[in-house]
Amino acid sequence: MSSSNVSYTLRYFDAIGLAESSRILLTAAGVEWTEEHPEWPQEKPNQPHGRLPVLVEKNTDGSPDFVICESSNVERYLARTYGFLPADLKQAALQEQIRDLISDVLSLFFTQVQCKDKEDKTEFQTKFEGLLETLIKVQTKLLKDNGNTGRMFGDKLSYADIITYGLYIKLVVGFVRFNADIADNVKSKLTPEIVKLISAVESDPLVAKYKSRGGSLVAAVSA
Repeated sequence: MSSSNVSYTLRYFDAIGLAESSRILLTAAGVEWTEEHPEWPQEKPNQPHGRLPVLVEKNTDGSPDFVICESSNVERYLARTYGFLPADLKQAALQEQIRDLISDVLSLFFTQVQCKDKEDKTEFQTKFEGLLETLIKVQTKLLKDNGNTGRMFGDKLSYADIITYGLYIKLVVGFVRFNADIADNVKSKLTPEIVKLISAVESDPLVAKYKSRGGSLVAAVSA
């Protein structure tokens, strides 16, 4: 899946967050890439949308050729480029809709984190947990329908597998800095099928060089 024609720079904070799935995709693709941690907010005006992550694709001479931003956009570009999303639009859409549901789950999580009013925080926490449970049901059904192999689609590592892993490493490991109870809350909801997917992704040879800032997600969900 690697390409010798281009290299990449991924700009993001030095933390588990919205760039985690892109980090895994770049690693699994076997391409040359580096990571930059811009000074924030000093570098904010220099980013395309004033936000991170940002992906810079470079020519063989190292000069920037293509710059994109927004986490799901970066992910989908990489997934299509390196074959983690199928070329068939209908088959790809089956995976991409999971990403949109994940986006909504993350949005509710951050909304409740930012709420100052206690009643509002409780309301959005309830909404977050409800939508997370819906997502887990969807993911678990896909895994069961695919033979409970630890793969959501087919028999190879897919975009859906990577973004599922990326979500749970955020919630179980990365986002405890926002909510100390989130890890235990999420772990109590995970099904054996999703735990198996997490193990399958982490042990996949394509992902072997990926080193999370939070260590092993398999170990975290088993703790």
